[in-house]
Amino acid sequence: MVPFSVLDLAPIAAGATAEDAFRNSLELAQHAEQWEYKRFWLAEHHNMPGIASAATAVVIGHVAGGTKTIRVGAGGVMLPNHAPLVIAEQFGTLASLYPGRIDLGLGRAPGTDVATARALRRGSKSTDEEFPSDVKELQSYFEPAEPGQQIRAVPGAGLRVPIWLLGSSLFSAQLAAMMGLPFAFASHFAPADLMQALALYRRRFTPSKELERPYAMVGANVISADTDAEARRLFTSHQQAFTLLRRGMPGQIPAPIDDIEKYWTPAEKSMASQSLACSFVGSSMTVERGLSEFIEVTKPDELMVTGIIYDQRARLRSFEIAAEVRDRMGSGADKVIIQATGKA
Repeated sequence: MVPFSVLDLAPIAAGATAEDAFRNSLELAQHAEQWEYKRFWLAEHHNMPGIASAATAVVIGHVAGGTKTIRVGAGGVMLPNHAPLVIAEQFGTLASLYPGRIDLGLGRAPGTDVATARALRRGSKSTDEEFPSDVKELQSYFEPAEPGQQIRAVPGAGLRVPIWLLGSSLFSAQLAAMMGLPFAFASHFAPADLMQALALYRRRFTPSKELERPYAMVGANVISADTDAEARRLFTSHQQAFTLLRRGMPGQIPAPIDDIEKYWTPAEKSMASQSLACSFVGSSMTVERGLSEFIEVTKPDELMVTGIIYDQRARLRSFEIAAEVRDRMGSGADKVIIQATGKA
């Protein structure tokens, strides 16, 4: 059975506050733990009125402190925004507080607009130039400190926090393969290079002390409800939020609407359809058919499920349905194995 995990943006629904978003994220994480999701990741974004996870390490601590067994991490930290030592100290602290439960996913984008990136005091060099060396520097801080080492992460040294590389293009796939790190592809919003990136990562993977063989995670939007019509209506919140972002008008997560066709232009619809192509919207059976095909084609080691849903109860129900789908798919795979081998 392919493990399922959760990517959460700590979404702020229209009329709500960041406090509401953090409470809802913790509630979702607690349910995800009960539904046996493998990980619960939060993503760094800045200057986004509808996303509350800007201080990602702080929110990870909030979620890890309110759960018991599920792995909690960053999906991801945008490393160009930070000094590697600072991230090593933050995640060394988290790993010390919650041993064996913290993941560190790294992205090379700023996670915001150009003006906000400047406000974050990022350097002027290309992230493509700096990112590989920053990752290596960050890795070094998690190694055991050597005698006489001038700079060390305290806490952090010797903790070997698991590092993932995240990406939506071929750059991070190639770097993850070269460094022998697990790789997560952001197909939930940028699916165009998915298959090429996976093939490149798997073909060029070099074993490392962190990982013996390639391990690829893919992202998918899952919006599920009791009926296809209800799920499609819930999905209009995600579609509106995406359209507002493309219009340069990001806002809080809108309430669902009855007719999305009246909301956007044909060009906006086309752009959203392409970017959100890895979205599975509908009842349990509809989502199961879509995810089964998606998993068969991409053959991921893990699936990262996400979905922007306005109402918290509907959001919880959607992730619950996704877990039920996972379990049915796993049971079906077991039956095939039993039939083929004659052994249980």
